[in-house]
Amino acid sequence: MSYTVLARRYRSQDFDAVVGQEPIARTLKNAIAENRVAHAYLFTGTRGVGKTSMARIFAKALNGGTPEIDRAIMTGQDTDVIEIDAASNRSVEEARELIANSIYRPMRGKYKIYIIDEVHMLTREAFNALLKTMEEPPEHVKFILCTTETQKVPATIQSRCQRFDFRTISPALIAKHLDQVVRTEGLKADADLLHAVARLANGSMRDALSLLDRVIAAGKKTLTVELLEELLGLPDRQLISTLIDAIAQADLPAAIRAAQTLLERGISPDQLIESLVERFRDLMILAACGSDTDLVALAEEARAEEAARAARFDPPACAHLIALAEGVQRAMRTSASPRALLDALIVRLALAEKFADIAAIVTGNLPPAPEKSVKKS
Repeated sequence: MSYTVLARRYRSQDFDAVVGQEPIARTLKNAIAENRVAHAYLFTGTRGVGKTSMARIFAKALNGGTPEIDRAIMTGQDTDVIEIDAASNRSVEEARELIANSIYRPMRGKYKIYIIDEVHMLTREAFNALLKTMEEPPEHVKFILCTTETQKVPATIQSRCQRFDFRTISPALIAKHLDQVVRTEGLKADADLLHAVARLANGSMRDALSLLDRVIAAGKKTLTVELLEELLGLPDRQLISTLIDAIAQADLPAAIRAAQTLLERGISPDQLIESLVERFRDLMILAACGSDTDLVALAEEARAEEAARAARFDPPACAHLIALAEGVQRAMRTSASPRALLDALIVRLALAEKFADIAAIVTGNLPPAPEKSVKKS
């Protein structure tokens, strides 16, 4: 029997199981209960946030009833719920065929439902043909249009749809769902691993499940951050911590050694800077909002450690360090000497306070006596 990936096996099957899009699920559920279902819907949002899953759940709630029909709808194989990938079926001929077939009543359900994924890929002529049907649709027809690029969908189409904007899913919700998946799979996972995967997914549950699939494929019973870093070639988090601690202490030799160790382990200069930017961002948020903020996705132990580290910085200092790193990262893309720029950046970060003092002398705005941390006056 072939393996089914996690993103498909753990796809939400009903409104109550939806993760991260609960307000939309409630609205659609209530629309059915109150018999206020529109003839066309537009689901928009970034990839992997549940647009197609919600479309299928909605279609099942409208047309389902038996296990056989429900299963067919959720797998995209039902005769009355027609799924079309506009990326590969985008011409006017396909749109006209869709329109011609829409006049026929559904075979076993209440409605004939068209789910058009990546609808923004349709040609202008195909949109015009679709518009004619959407203007005066048959009573038995419903349209659910899904897109990641709403601006490419003509206003004439949008105006005939009820629009729902799917938000990116928070790392905390993703991590919680991943924990349930791991337990169901009979495995164990460190909390740090779940939060790391959630951060890397950038709000996409599908991407998170795909990443988790790769980690599970390594064959370990306990999933760890170290395993994730090895599989994806990510910088060692502890080494990044060592580098940041050296920067906080203005310990230039230790900072350069930590950066060199990361490079020797195969981390590219761009990856190293990206990791520093992400970590300084977390420190800035923790310093500004406190250790309990939900704006930083960290497990309990890692959160406590990072909060203690954040106490050595202040928000303006972190913002300054992020700006330095981001500027060097841009410059490296066109530089013939990226390593030299990286080394210069490490020096600037570790001695950021001294550079600030020089600037103050030049402008005549002398600060109080400097402290040992990178906090700015």
